[in-house]
Amino acid sequence: MSEFAARVTDAVKIYGTGEAEVRALDGVSLGFAAGRFTAIMGPSGSGKSTLMHCAAGLDTLTSGSAHIGGTELGTLGDRQLTLLRRERVGFVFQSFNLVPTLSVAENISLPRDLAGGRADDAEWTETLIDVVGLRDRLHHRPGELSGGQQQRVAVARAFAGRPDVVFADEPTGNLDSRSGEEVLRLLGDAVRRTHRTVVMVTHDPVAAAHADEVVFLADGRLVDRMHVPTPQRVLDRLKAFDTAGVTA
Repeated sequence: MSEFAARVTDAVKIYGTGEAEVRALDGVSLGFAAGRFTAIMGPSGSGKSTLMHCAAGLDTLTSGSAHIGGTELGTLGDRQLTLLRRERVGFVFQSFNLVPTLSVAENISLPRDLAGGRADDAEWTETLIDVVGLRDRLHHRPGELSGGQQQRVAVARAFAGRPDVVFADEPTGNLDSRSGEEVLRLLGDAVRRTHRTVVMVTHDPVAAAHADEVVFLADGRLVDRMHVPTPQRVLDRLKAFDTAGVTA
């Protein structure tokens, strides 16, 4: 794996034209270190979700470049991009997005099955099941699980295909504080135990404090970075932006 699991360079994303033009990203250059947990924060409209979508290949940049490892996403056709996302990128969404008719075990193995599988996939899947702590729920369907348990399944599924990087979009947004804390700990454990990379968009300082690093956006620009974050340090930094008039 290269130094950065994902990165953008001079990233610009513009929606609309003329007076309706919105510059969601305005020249952002940022790398997400391999084997690390990074949180993206910023006020509403700051560009944090747009950055994640463009870095993950879910949306295209107006100008600049986005890479997964050494692959520039802008050089890929639709089919190539779909295959790259399937084989090298994982996703955890706020709404879980599990297949209701499949069991927990089947939901977890779905990305691996779609990608064709590998000889040692069974051992990898067993590791993930232990990481998320759902061995006693493998034959249950999503409707039989709590919200926190469903999100744990989603975390395991995101890592099942051995992606270079997992992108998590407000993964605790639909959970109570206890379940959210469990999912955030799981993401951190997954990074350490599988040596994968997680990039998480969040508005919550407590969630961000689980990351190794927090990057802050405002007005579509990268405005700060924080290593070894704590909830209070993150909250203080966000308040400082408001006081300085840095808003989206």
